[in-house]
Amino acid sequence: MSATYEKLSSNKAKLSFVFPAEEFSDALQKAFLKIRKSINIPGFRKGKAPRQVVEAMYGAEILYDDAINLLFPDAYEAAVAENDLHPVAQPEFFPEQIQKGEDLKFSVEVFVRPDVTLGDYKGLTVEIQKQELSDAMVDAEIDQDREKASRTVEVEDRPVQDGDIVNLDYAGTVDGVAFEGGTAEGQSLTIGSGSFIPGFEEQMIGMQLNEEKDLNVSFPAEYHAKELAGKDAVFHVKVNRIEKVERPELDDDFASDISDFDTFAEYRADIVKRLTERIEKNNENMAKNALVDKAVENAQIDLPQPMIDSQGDYLLQEMEMNMAYQGLRMEDYLKYMGMTREALRAQNEPEAIRRLKNELVIDAIRKAEGIEPTDEDVEKQIEEQAKRYGQDLEDFKANLTEQQKEYLKDDAAIALVLDLLLKDATVLEKKAEAPAEEPEDAGKEPEKEE
Repeated sequence: MSATYEKLSSNKAKLSFVFPAEEFSDALQKAFLKIRKSINIPGFRKGKAPRQVVEAMYGAEILYDDAINLLFPDAYEAAVAENDLHPVAQPEFFPEQIQKGEDLKFSVEVFVRPDVTLGDYKGLTVEIQKQELSDAMVDAEIDQDREKASRTVEVEDRPVQDGDIVNLDYAGTVDGVAFEGGTAEGQSLTIGSGSFIPGFEEQMIGMQLNEEKDLNVSFPAEYHAKELAGKDAVFHVKVNRIEKVERPELDDDFASDISDFDTFAEYRADIVKRLTERIEKNNENMAKNALVDKAVENAQIDLPQPMIDSQGDYLLQEMEMNMAYQGLRMEDYLKYMGMTREALRAQNEPEAIRRLKNELVIDAIRKAEGIEPTDEDVEKQIEEQAKRYGQDLEDFKANLTEQQKEYLKDDAAIALVLDLLLKDATVLEKKAEAPAEEPEDAGKEPEKEE
């Protein structure tokens, strides 16, 4: 067998194959032996008819497809490896000469991972909306710790107040008639949470322990139960228990109880330090993301549609898996949104294209710069992953598969590429319309695609 390679475009290749007549003949015989058990010809026991009789009745062509299927996979795999091709779709078959007793000749055309023509990627100038530390961010972090350290205590010496947690019984009626879902016992309600119908919680403020009272409310016009929408209702309620949340004072005792610090000042300073580091990392990652976008903008890439479609399928699978973690089903989401899977895939196509181009450009820069991570680079990546998942480093390393190690090696290479882009770049600050109050992970590292 011989195979020749022809580059048709930046994203498509042609492979032409020639199998000598003898090799094709052997494949035809193997194909016959494979199918003869299913052939029934009058005058012969099933599966016992000679090949020449089968070919005389059905034509030699009956064996061609099976013979080619026997020869093609190994030949195709070898040609792909020899020419360092990366197919992104199934090949399209083009017969050229298929005749018993002759050389077998055919070609295939296949979409491959596209070439990338890099533009400028060093010394770029980008503009990002930098995050800045604010007192509100620090206070929000402290409030989270304060909530964790809070405790709930029972109240017996005063009436219900806003913010209390009330255990109550209630029975609702519309025009004097009870309705489905309108009665409950031992229900827990935080006053001021807005969990119940407008006006319900406000009317409970001032009620005493064990007091009973009728609350007059109206269901919203857009209420989910259409038979109740816009209707006036009366709820007879009884207060069984009143609880309040006691939050600790923000003092040295609080700091020593919930941290490793003896004073509140030291505790707050540590929060400032951690938030500052997080914001600096986010700003750095936002800059790297912007630089990758700029490098992609400067590059030339002709993505084949099958590659985009495949990435679109991956995004759907990713989305479906994330929904499953939250106890949701894709079918329910599509029904709620009034969409089909095809429509959702089309909606995700810009993101699929963005991810693919980012991946291809980063990989092209890596090759152009000859970037290969050292053992120290990979070790650093492993340490960061272990920290991210909150695992002991040695345990994390012990459980890594070879495939995961290769993945982390690629991550280390990507990190080196991003460091290269940032090294000589100019990062300008874009003024925010409204300053963010939370140092969210908007500046996460550019993702690596499957």
